Amino acid sequence: MNQKPQRRHIALQPLSRDHHHGLLLSWKIRTGFSKNIEPKRIKAYADWFFETHLIPHFEMEEAHVFTILNEKDELIKRALADHRRLKRLFTKEINDDAKTLSIIEEELDKHIRFEERVLFPEIQKVATEDQLAIIEKIHQHDDFIDKLDDEFWL
Repeated sequence: MNQKPQRRHIALQPLSRDHHHGLLLSWKIRTGFSKNIEPKRIKAYADWFFETHLIPHFEMEEAHVFTILNEKDELIKRALADHRRLKRLFTKEINDDAKTLSIIEEELDKHIRFEERVLFPEIQKVATEDQLAIIEKIHQHDDFIDKLDDEFWL
């Protein structure tokens, strides 16, 4: 099945760019495994990405984007459950970095694709211009700054 990119409202485009970087995190994890990189190195990068990029992204979505739909909406319930699951995966004390990273990679990829293909199009359908203007004002696109001290994926 060939998925055509969805036309995104300008207010949601910075969030979609954030999603692109999240998909790159999943790719970097997969690439690290394919290169037999020590899981602790991959986990250090994933933890940095979580703290620096994912937490602020989740907070923005939860406070300003998800509220456009009713909190009882099944799509919102799923997105919030995904956020909770991902937060737990990133923050739990683990003895098996490889297993946890593998789950993070799969869950993050699946979550982002759900938001881009299902949730955001639904939000765009029902959002008012005022709601979208608030999102646009609050979440300006910043240049992505990556952690490049250990580019294990190269």
